Amino acid sequence: MTELIYEQPLNEKTRSYLRLEHLAEQLHDNLLHDQKHRCFYPLFSLCELTERCDYRGEILKDIDRQILSLTNTKQPHIDTQTTTQQINRLKEYRESLQSSERLGTHLKQNRFLSALRQRFSMPGASCNFDLPQLHFWLAKPLEQRQREFQQWISAFEAILNPIQLLLQITRETSSFRQETAHAGFFQGGSSEPLSLIRVKINANQGCYPTISGHRNRYAIHFVMFEQQRHSDNAISFELATCV
Repeated sequence: MTELIYEQPLNEKTRSYLRLEHLAEQLHDNLLHDQKHRCFYPLFSLCELTERCDYRGEILKDIDRQILSLTNTKQPHIDTQTTTQQINRLKEYRESLQSSERLGTHLKQNRFLSALRQRFSMPGASCNFDLPQLHFWLAKPLEQRQREFQQWISAFEAILNPIQLLLQITRETSSFRQETAHAGFFQGGSSEPLSLIRVKINANQGCYPTISGHRNRYAIHFVMFEQQRHSDNAISFELATCV
């Protein structure tokens, strides 16, 4: 087995961003591989999230905040070229987001997707007798289905692209450091408000972390997978605390 990275958001905004990033990764995987009808689940989940919450304003604020922060960062260990590239990408994403239409509008107008979305909320309701139009669509050549799927998700790229970059920048605010959880428990704090806790651990240790916290404090319990109980052992792991 290999090293695994577990992430725990410490505020609601980061939690939402991570969910959207996860959906973006699933959508990208669907473009590369033939997932059949399973490709619609992340698409419809993305529709649900963006209908319930208007992310545009919050993302624009974060973009401006990061541009200001990166512009004012002048430290010898910072890669100036990388910083400049990130600033340029953020500005490009800001312009794209400001000019984009309301998210999901084009999908609501698509009668095929609207019919599927109503049925997909029902357990096991994607059989061909429930959705003959889906049965027909799945028979199309893969290349054609990929083109259509790319068109459906293209409008969401206005928020998914900046979110992925904002999370990348957040992760880069802290490097992993070696730590030990005595009797399977570790806690810590920070003078700065934290947004994300990252734990890297070798899966061969047979345990996984449960992480809790808020802003300046956090706690990590390691749970033995087979026994499903907290570990009493000293657990070596790597920790990154991102602002």
